[in-house]
Amino acid sequence: MTPRILIIAGSDSGGGAGIQADIKTVTMLGGHAMTAITAITAQNTLGVQAVMPVPTDMVIAQIESCVSDIGVDAVKIGMIGSAETAHAVADVLERLPARGLRLPIVFDPVMVATSGDVLADADTIAAFERLMRTATVVTPNLPELAALLSSCRPEPVAGRRAARAPLMAGAASTSAARMGQVAADLAQAFGTTVLIKGGHGDGDTLTDRLIDETGEIAHWTSPRIDSTSTHGTGCTLASAIATFLAAGLPLPAAIARARQFVRLALKDAPGLGGGHGPMGHQSVRLDLGPELRFNQVTLGCTDYAAARDFYRALGLKQVVDSPDHYARFEAPGGATLSIEQGAAAAVFLECTDLDAEVARLQAAGLVFEHLPIDQEWLWREARLRDPAGNMLCLYQAGANRRYPPWRID
Repeated sequence: MTPRILIIAGSDSGGGAGIQADIKTVTMLGGHAMTAITAITAQNTLGVQAVMPVPTDMVIAQIESCVSDIGVDAVKIGMIGSAETAHAVADVLERLPARGLRLPIVFDPVMVATSGDVLADADTIAAFERLMRTATVVTPNLPELAALLSSCRPEPVAGRRAARAPLMAGAASTSAARMGQVAADLAQAFGTTVLIKGGHGDGDTLTDRLIDETGEIAHWTSPRIDSTSTHGTGCTLASAIATFLAAGLPLPAAIARARQFVRLALKDAPGLGGGHGPMGHQSVRLDLGPELRFNQVTLGCTDYAAARDFYRALGLKQVVDSPDHYARFEAPGGATLSIEQGAAAAVFLECTDLDAEVARLQAAGLVFEHLPIDQEWLWREARLRDPAGNMLCLYQAGANRRYPPWRID
């Protein structure tokens, strides 16, 4: 069933963040996006020029229209518009269980745009308390986390222990430990889970950390992507998490896949505007989704240089070059095609969890030539043949299919 995602957020006229980024994310990940627009903004890559909140009654009417007819599998909350709207939305969400709807809710506490423009006043931020209490996960960046602590002043929930598990694997910096403690306090006070986004931290490596009332559940560390096209990263991440939660993934797995979507969309950014440009949601088509994604073919060749030149002339973009024996090309939409000197043709089907998929197929009676193995080119692969003898490769590669460390451009 198509996941139905209700997005409660503001509109971005420039299309980089807000409702526009949310709709693109949900759509590219196979969900159906519904919206309750809380504010209309005039903005572009340089900043926010004007903001007009949508009347609270109209926001609630949009929510009720979607829920009463189409139904909903997850909710994503972004820019909320006003304290009055925050409380009204909380009223609706608090009543959902009584209507038989126990949904994952992802709350991205939007306060400041990427450009630095303020999108939530002090009263609105203070009203975020009720939204945090309804949320499955709250996704602040570091400045938003500090603002939440300052405005909401959480007190421990009665009866909850204040136990603290280690906040990071290995030695944590003082600031990281402090932010982890802040997140744990918020999680304990409001009965939620907090994903601290590390993009505003220093250094070439960023870490996102998932924390509940007992401490850290999981963390993800990645090299920082050098790009000015970062407008809408928070909106995109939260909407992707909501879509994967609606599809039934556990929270850590939903976050891991959402992060991959964000990172690919950053790499695929079109480079628009003179400031913080939009991401490239439209280019992330075949990297995430249901199992067995058909996105890669390898063809054998006897004359490497001639084959390479042929596919270049055909118009495909070469992304890997191992001189004299192997090249990989990318087609519009994200599919890839490789040529390899002396190799047999093979069709590649990508899995998010290769080992689980192989186990499922073995239980169905399929026989593999070799079971999952990690390859030096950073793919994990298993191989089998169809009844006609054609080679099939099931694999998982993440970003390394299109963006291996040795990619050429």
